[in-house]
Amino acid sequence: MHLVDESDSVPIRSHDELLRYFAEAGKPASQWRMGTEHELVGVMVPSGDAPPYDHPHGIGPLLSWFAARGGTPVMEGGHMIALARADGSQLTLEPGGQFELAARPVTEDAQFDADLRAHVADLGEASRALGLAWLAIGLRPFGTREDIPWMPKERYDVMRAYMPRVGTHGLDMMLRTATVQANLDYADEADAAAKLRCLYSITSILTALWASSPIVDGAPSGMQTYRARIWRDTDNARAGLLPFVFERDDIFQAYTEWALDVPMYFVYRHGYLPVPAGLTFRKFLADGHGGERATRADWALHLSTLFPEGRLKKFIEVRGCDCGTLEMIAALGPMMRGVLYDATARTAATALTAGLTFAERQKLADDVPTAGLAARCGTRTIGDLAVELVAIARDGLRRVAPASLRYLDPVEAIATSRRTRADEILELWSRHAGDRAALVRALAHPGLDGT
Repeated sequence: MHLVDESDSVPIRSHDELLRYFAEAGKPASQWRMGTEHELVGVMVPSGDAPPYDHPHGIGPLLSWFAARGGTPVMEGGHMIALARADGSQLTLEPGGQFELAARPVTEDAQFDADLRAHVADLGEASRALGLAWLAIGLRPFGTREDIPWMPKERYDVMRAYMPRVGTHGLDMMLRTATVQANLDYADEADAAAKLRCLYSITSILTALWASSPIVDGAPSGMQTYRARIWRDTDNARAGLLPFVFERDDIFQAYTEWALDVPMYFVYRHGYLPVPAGLTFRKFLADGHGGERATRADWALHLSTLFPEGRLKKFIEVRGCDCGTLEMIAALGPMMRGVLYDATARTAATALTAGLTFAERQKLADDVPTAGLAARCGTRTIGDLAVELVAIARDGLRRVAPASLRYLDPVEAIATSRRTRADEILELWSRHAGDRAALVRALAHPGLDGT
């Protein structure tokens, strides 16, 4: 979730300022850190129903429990919608009540592991008192979209009205999906371009490895990751693969030009204000709207409403993975550190799919939600490439963070066995078919089953 920094409401006076937003974020390798964000699907015990906000055992009391132990509440309309904490981490809410930890950026993966364990311990304590459980899954498995209460956030009210106009699955994305995301630093434009090109080259492999959302509307969907399928038709003007990542080295300029022409959702002036359909940031920058002129805060907010597989802000976001087990949440950061923070590994990973045309990359992204690791990539499968990618990540980690090698073990196990979290979920679903309480216990993270 993006929290708007109104203190940065400085008018943008030139196109160069948009580019400087990215350029000024560059850091030397000695200062690179890793950030991880993950969203958890919560259910009420034992029914499996989605918890509402205003309920004695709902999301509002959960946030209040955490706020009582420290942090600065973020309020909208009398509701707490986030909690900013002194260490730089944030607790936030997705539209359907998915509970997100945006962890503090760290230099050592063991620091995030410790933060994750501490968060799970706190969340477990709070959830036992509230009768909530949290599932190791990438999409809410019980009920339909209409069964999920909306969280009271102004931003989501605007998006809720907008999404059905631009795709068939926007509301599913908002209400039902849960992801894990890694955020990486870059040195300069050339480094950002190389990292984004590598990320876009391997994003379908990562999606298949982290696949954890096979259940939809209370039944197997025939897919490994329905979350990834949802993104294939959510809002294609702002999501998916970006061809210029493979074509251009001036990535700050290319990304800026693309972002300028994506329609805006809203502007923020002490609240979220919808804008006319089709108003692009380019037009807003040139002409203003409603007496308002574009500011640096507006640019940062607009960038947060773009959803490509790899997102460029003041860091690079890896966005293609389902949230699954705690071990796989902890693994994504080290995986990406090994692949992207080491030049040799980055080159090798990029080469895995270097022979594909952009149309073939698009087809692969279409195929992976259903076929997962069995999807074909030329004469090979994504599973074959996944084994190589994990080996590349290990090789890179040996040079940049050897103490983190152990975090890749669960990813390697999936790659070598071809058995994903989605496969495990399907087996559990079959074993406990029709018994919601048993399914909640079976699908919940350890320590987060509400008991």
